[in-house]
Amino acid sequence: MVGAPVRRRQVVYLQQGGVSIRRACALMSVARSTLRYESRLAKRDAPVMAVMHELAAQYPRYGYRRIQVFLERRGHRMSADRAHRLWAPMWFAGAEKAAAATDCEQPPAPVAGNGRDICGRMILSSMPVPTASS
Repeated sequence: MVGAPVRRRQVVYLQQGGVSIRRACALMSVARSTLRYESRLAKRDAPVMAVMHELAAQYPRYGYRRIQVFLERRGHRMSADRAHRLWAPMWFAGAEKAAAATDCEQPPAPVAGNGRDICGRMILSSMPVPTASS
């Protein structure tokens, strides 16, 4: 299922190809009245997102709940749901950097014979191999 913003972009694409607005809206199942709709959320959230980016750069390990506390201290009060909605796109964009910056990039080294490496991951080479003698 494709959302309304994507269908609006598809109508604009068809319109640029020479199809009339009426026909393009009928093909894409979009009401003509929704073509000029612009969400107000982007304008409303822009100042908060700027501060959120600044705080995320300053405190890279903090999550949305802790960043929300800092935002409240700076005068941007919001619910946890809104903080999470604003934080999620930034978090997913930075997830690759966070995964690459972990301390466990070295090959696993067994610790104390428990079959786990320094990061707590199980080492497969230390597991007993089942035999076919049974």
